[in-house]
Amino acid sequence: MRAAVALLCAGVVAGCGSPDSGPSADIGRISEIKASFGPQFKVTEVAPTGIDPRVLAGQRLPDGMRFDPPSCAQFAAGQLVPPGTEGNMAAVSAEGEGNRFVVIAVETNEAVPLIEPGPDCRKVAFAGGAARGTVEVSDVPTIEGTRTIGVHRVVQTVIDGKPRAGEVYNFSAHFGNYQVIVSANPLVLPNKPVAPVNVQRARDLLIAGVNAIRN
Repeated sequence: MRAAVALLCAGVVAGCGSPDSGPSADIGRISEIKASFGPQFKVTEVAPTGIDPRVLAGQRLPDGMRFDPPSCAQFAAGQLVPPGTEGNMAAVSAEGEGNRFVVIAVETNEAVPLIEPGPDCRKVAFAGGAARGTVEVSDVPTIEGTRTIGVHRVVQTVIDGKPRAGEVYNFSAHFGNYQVIVSANPLVLPNKPVAPVNVQRARDLLIAGVNAIRN
């Protein structure tokens, strides 16, 4: 489960939506979304626990990366929760139909600032060494009383002389000191073609996750 949750760190965030509000919520109720997955999914749950900074700090890109536009470097290397943030998290992971979905509910000691892309950073390319890729704003549902954010990251690299590619979608809803974060990526399965990411399901999970912890 930790490996699945860590996939969230492969994404960065891009913002849109309505203003924050500060209602109370119960992150433990994120477990309610398990019912939305049928028997074809393998579902794992993490009960409420302290924030793991290795999971939510974001993934640092290797040194020497070049960004286009250059002014978007900070956004492209963005993080989900700033270092030193205190609080709790709970999660559900589901694997099936060629996809992995991870849904995390987070309660922090103070509201986490959003990383806004700005008009020039809606799509950012990066390259350096054997890696290159793009970070692009992705459409995300508007949820009343929250600010919703979304991104699609694609990374291409070379491992043992062979080209490798991967992608991940991240969607997040912020309200007060709470966040719901959804990650979706394709599974690499032996002797099977890589399935496209069910992006609409990921967006629906964001709505379901917010509704679950706010009820």
